[in-house]
Amino acid sequence: MKKEEYKMVIVSRKDLELSPGKLAVQVAHAAVECSLLVKRKKPKWFKAWKEQGAKKVVVKAEDLEELHQLKKEAEDLGMVAVIISDAGLTEIPPGTETVLGIGPAPASLVDKVTGSLPLL
Repeated sequence: MKKEEYKMVIVSRKDLELSPGKLAVQVAHAAVECSLLVKRKKPKWFKAWKEQGAKKVVVKAEDLEELHQLKKEAEDLGMVAVIISDAGLTEIPPGTETVLGIGPAPASLVDKVTGSLPLL
């Protein structure tokens, strides 16, 4: 039997015009926040994900509404899901919700929520 794979997915908003550097920082914020939460809430998932190389994938959603819908779907399946709000010091207004981090979690669960989204 094949061992379950684990991954983290970060979903960015297509409707925001973020510079590559700004987007990279938002993705990093989501990855750190999700990692810390999963390590505390689902330590077995965190351990398996880390041992498998800490796979991360970045995909894109249309807008904020889709980000919130995906967050709800992920949480309904028992996964950690975090939306990152920007401090607003550079490119966008304070409080702008930029990306959604999901997992790390079993890939089969994550794919139910993000599997149809295009890669960034």
